Amino acid sequence: PRVIFILGGPGSGKGTQSEKLVKRFGATHLSAGDLLRAEQATDSSDSQLIKSYIAEGKIVPVEITCRLLNRAMQEVAAKSPDRSQVFLIDGFPRNIENLRGWEEVVGEKAVISLVLFFDCPEEVMQQRLLERGKTSGRADDNIVSIKKRFVTFKEETIPVVQQLEVGRF
Repeated sequence: PRVIFILGGPGSGKGTQSEKLVKRFGATHLSAGDLLRAEQATDSSDSQLIKSYIAEGKIVPVEITCRLLNRAMQEVAAKSPDRSQVFLIDGFPRNIENLRGWEEVVGEKAVISLVLFFDCPEEVMQQRLLERGKTSGRADDNIVSIKKRFVTFKEETIPVVQQLEVGRF
């Protein structure tokens, strides 16, 4: 399978644009955040940990996220006779540790073909997230979590984008 990482700040349009790409090109969209939120809604041993990380705007431990992504990719691949499956993975990797974890867990089982980065002004992202928060029910769509998420994005995700941009990881 081929992987396209979709990166950008919270509210930059990763999910929205991923869905448009799916409609246009037929890839499979996997949202790291959606997988984490779905897992936190279960009775798994990781659910409370995921919930606390998301509420604080922090990055969930890499082992959990990579395990969920790998499981989702395997489930799709098992249902699809098409061996050239393309996965759009939005919201991952969020830090250098995520990138290294991906290499350890997934490694050569998938090829990273492309990284798309959506650059969006913070004011626009904040407005989008607050608007989405009115109906999303997401614990992290509030002003306190949003501000924390912006700090995390600047400190941890931007370095990943810079490393991927020059092809070093």
